[in-house]
Amino acid sequence: MDTRTIQTLIEQGLPGGIAQVAGDDGVHFEATVICAAFAGKLPLARHRMVYATLGELMGGEIHALSLRTLTPEEAARRGKS
Repeated sequence: MDTRTIQTLIEQGLPGGIAQVAGDDGVHFEATVICAAFAGKLPLARHRMVYATLGELMGGEIHALSLRTLTPEEAARRGKS
C-alpha cells in the first residue's frame, strides 16, 4: 500500500478534507487529516470517520495508522493549514 492511495481514499471519503500521509514500510502509516466535518466531534469519532474511508484495508493491507485529526480552525491555530 502506498501513501498516495491512502491519501486519495481519505480525501474522497471526507469531502473537503485534506490528508497528509507518511509511511516507509508499506503497512504502518501516520496521517494528519484536516476536515470541517470533525467540528464538535471527539477524537474517537473523528478517527472512526477516517477509518471508514479506508474500509477493509484497515487491519489488512494497512496494519497500523496513527492519526492526528483537526478541524480547519484547529489546524490554523497550530499553523498546519
